[in-house]
Amino acid sequence: MNKKTIVWGSVVLGIIFIALSIYYFVTPAGSLASFTPGFQAGSTHVHLKHAIASLILAIALFILAWFKSGPKKELAESIQQ
Repeated sequence: MNKKTIVWGSVVLGIIFIALSIYYFVTPAGSLASFTPGFQAGSTHVHLKHAIASLILAIALFILAWFKSGPKKELAESIQQ
């Protein structure tokens, strides 16, 4: 798999998980879409654990993209010398 594909894929997934995290923070469990994990008909509480988990996963994906987009090993070695 190409390095660029991994970087762009993780950035796109990170953005999706940030949007999902916001969705979980602002939407009560009874108002979630029925296909999302945590949907409970008639419930008024917010799924904070789902929101925090989505946010942590988004941050991890952005960190992956950051490390994968760094300089190549040969370039990094020549910079250190």
